[in-house]
Amino acid sequence: MHNLSLKDVFDFAIKAHEGQKRKYTGEDYIVHPMAVSRMVSQHGGSEVQQAGALLHDVVEDTVYTLADINANFGDEVATIVKWLTDTSKPEDGNRAIRKEIDRKRLANAPAEAQFVKLADMIDNSKSIFLFDKSFAPMFAAEMALLVEDMTKVVGSSLWIEAKKVLKEGPIEKEDYSLRRSEV
Repeated sequence: MHNLSLKDVFDFAIKAHEGQKRKYTGEDYIVHPMAVSRMVSQHGGSEVQQAGALLHDVVEDTVYTLADINANFGDEVATIVKWLTDTSKPEDGNRAIRKEIDRKRLANAPAEAQFVKLADMIDNSKSIFLFDKSFAPMFAAEMALLVEDMTKVVGSSLWIEAKKVLKEGPIEKEDYSLRRSEV
């Protein structure tokens, strides 16, 4: 059992995502994992879930591996990150096929990982719905299917918020200048 320090996790995530920018906003990528982790915390998620939120895109988007995360932060955090890491590959087929592969996998994820995934989708929806009106309907449809498949978190505050986002759009309008200033 590792002595988990969210400061150490945060520092690792900053280093891992160094130089990466968010697609729609141009902000430093780390603001997204920070926002996801904050949302997990605000909705009662554990420190392990907050750590998983900070690291949820590291394996997909950086040179770091699950073994690196396990070595630095332990099996519980690495397990959450593993469930949150998409396993579909371009050669699996078109976007719909790849999303179905990842959705089926997430349906089997433990509640702790599903909870973090809800926060991830909610945060992503803010920039997609605001900056990419043509992609937003596809994202919303994919999000709706995933929310329905994540049965282990039905009724949780994040599940309820995700359902509201699908019905009404993002609950709060994001001030992206504030997000940049938090890094």
